[in-house]
Amino acid sequence: MKIVMVASESRPYYKTGGLADVVFSLSKELVVAGQEVSVILPLYDRLLPPFGFSDLTLVTTFKMHMSWRKQTVNVFHTIYEGINYYFIQNQQYFERGHMYGDFDDGERFAFFVMAAKEFIFIKHFYPDIIHVHDWQGGMLPCLIKVDGQSVEKYGRVKFVFTIHNPAFQGLMPKFTLGDFYNLSDELFDNGSVRFNDQVSTLKSGIVFADKINTVSPTHHFELLTPQSGMGLDGVLRYREWDFSGILNGIDYDEFNPEKDALIAQPFNIKNFVSGKRANRKVVFEKLGMNNRPGPLFSMVTRITWQKGFAIVFDALEQVLAKGASFIILGNGEPAYEGQLHQLKNRYPEQVGLYFGYSDDLAHLIYAASDFFIMPSLFEPCGLGQMIAQRYGALPIVRRTGGLRDPVTVYNGTNIQVANGFGFDGYNAEEMTQTALYAFDTYQNKKTFHQLVKNALKTDNSWTKSTAQYLALYNRLLI
Repeated sequence: MKIVMVASESRPYYKTGGLADVVFSLSKELVVAGQEVSVILPLYDRLLPPFGFSDLTLVTTFKMHMSWRKQTVNVFHTIYEGINYYFIQNQQYFERGHMYGDFDDGERFAFFVMAAKEFIFIKHFYPDIIHVHDWQGGMLPCLIKVDGQSVEKYGRVKFVFTIHNPAFQGLMPKFTLGDFYNLSDELFDNGSVRFNDQVSTLKSGIVFADKINTVSPTHHFELLTPQSGMGLDGVLRYREWDFSGILNGIDYDEFNPEKDALIAQPFNIKNFVSGKRANRKVVFEKLGMNNRPGPLFSMVTRITWQKGFAIVFDALEQVLAKGASFIILGNGEPAYEGQLHQLKNRYPEQVGLYFGYSDDLAHLIYAASDFFIMPSLFEPCGLGQMIAQRYGALPIVRRTGGLRDPVTVYNGTNIQVANGFGFDGYNAEEMTQTALYAFDTYQNKKTFHQLVKNALKTDNSWTKSTAQYLALYNRLLI
């Protein structure tokens, strides 16, 4: 089948978070499964190394109206891992040195969606499936379905809309329907795209897509509740029979401890003890830490309120006092970064800080760690817990969203199946008790090594998830 992905980012060209991993990895697995996949992205002014603009070929140029604006659209193309990548260029909107966070993001991504709609027609794709990701592309199903010549121009295409992060809802004033999208206010007045008295491109995707999904089974059920639905539970319950949860996978080619060129010593289930010891030695040297006995706890994350920093510091203090070490890679809110500096000052040889992002260091941290902490307030899916398991680092998670699905929590009796630790309440007490329980479990090497083996054997590959997406697509085409 012909599948077109529409998203605001995708590896290997751009990445700010898990969305980029999902779009690329799912597309790659679909190609392996024999599908024809195209990905449409904005052309930002930075490509991740080693890629450059010389790798791209201009395939078409056309004019497009957004109300009174007459925009020029250039579309560039390349092929990577069998995926056709198309990049929509507009210097005014996308050449700003960053991807998100501007006052006119609504207008920027309205341009992107309008251009994607026209390009799909001009290119004569006639896709079977258009798979749209998050609020940036959420208006696309609406735009095509209200087009009076939609069948002639696009064929009998079906739409899948994936909600990666419901906290970002694409909210804009009512006038933007006409000013950005050339649409009638009727769509606002009848409630189709109205949310909290604004236009919501996220709600539009939910209302107009043929199937909706989110990125884990647990988060699917959470979004249907008033407590966790972020105001969307009503409209999602209205579409409940078309709404599902499919757990993301991780790229087993990129994250492979047996072949990973970014770690100090590859390892597998047979030699993980010596392998992790060698990686631990190197990462401690890189961060100027004392390679003392005791477990290594780590985090690779954005340092923000969502990621659980309101409840994590008491646990870190207590495990460090008992002789553990701790490494964090990431950046974010200055207040939490300040608390981490204070922790480093109290335990200078036990704490390693790296503010920023380094792919090389991230892989090394996963390979070296014994425990990987993810105490998020909410987490639609999360990939860190699955990457950690792949490298034999036992995740310590708050059991919310996708953190719950791949982690079988050790309870003292399920040693043959458990592959991590977890707690339910969002509070420092449960976080601390769980971290101390993990610390104590580490002392019993027979038990600890069995749990590590269980983690290493956990199947978090995209193979399972891709089969579920293919089943979802096929149900739409019957």
